Amino acid sequence: MNNSTPVGRIVRVAILTVSDSAARGDKEDVSGPILAKLVEAEGMVIVAAETVGDERAEIAGWLRQHASQADILFTCGGTGLGPRDVTPEATLDVIERQVPGIAESLRAAGLAHTPHAMLSRAVAGVIGSTLVVNLPGSPRAVEQQFQVLAPALAHAVELLHGHTAHPADNRGSSQP
Repeated sequence: MNNSTPVGRIVRVAILTVSDSAARGDKEDVSGPILAKLVEAEGMVIVAAETVGDERAEIAGWLRQHASQADILFTCGGTGLGPRDVTPEATLDVIERQVPGIAESLRAAGLAHTPHAMLSRAVAGVIGSTLVVNLPGSPRAVEQQFQVLAPALAHAVELLHGHTAHPADNRGSSQP
């Protein structure tokens, strides 16, 4: 088991690819399967993986439905400036709290690879005790951004499940 997965906890993940062409069967979903492999390599378990078109209500409904079944919900696609890119809006429709540091970090890391990363409108947030993260639709960007995100996922899941105690820091203080 990789160090990012907490001992004794199986982290459940659901993946939603948002793509009109993949949902119609005109194009193969590549990003979702790449993300699934990365998630499994971290010792997490995929509980659902589906594809929907770029429809705000359908995306929001999927997120609501799977929030009780997973610790982390990932979306791939629909985060750009295109007129049908509505994943961030659908996510904002259902999350209770935003986690802006995730989206900011992913955009900042993406800029090391392409100036187009600044065009991402991806968001991250929380539904109950489930983390929701929008990733881009590009397979390469999914790989790059997941590598940035992976080290923080286990801690995020622990915090969302109420495990908020902090170990003593290295400066000799035992206060949180």
